[in-house]
Amino acid sequence: TQRIDAALPTIQHCLAQGCKSVVLCSHLGRPDGSRVEKFSLKPVAACLEGKLGKPVTFLTDCCGPEVEAACASPAPGSVILLENCRFHVEEEGK
Repeated sequence: TQRIDAALPTIQHCLAQGCKSVVLCSHLGRPDGSRVEKFSLKPVAACLEGKLGKPVTFLTDCCGPEVEAACASPAPGSVILLENCRFHVEEEGK
């Protein structure tokens, strides 16, 4: 949880300053551009929710119309975590 702990002060600062929402995107492991459940960020959402003390909305992708719609009009003060961006082959490589 070291990286989550490192990001917490920034997330909390943004929320305290009244931002509409915080949308988080990250990567985990090397799934070679395909969905590998052991590299899902869903457990990270649960951990982050516990540390923030507020709900974290987990989206099952990091791009596309559903993600755009969810991020376009979130509830004020919401925290959204997108799925592992390395599940897309475009995010792999150099």
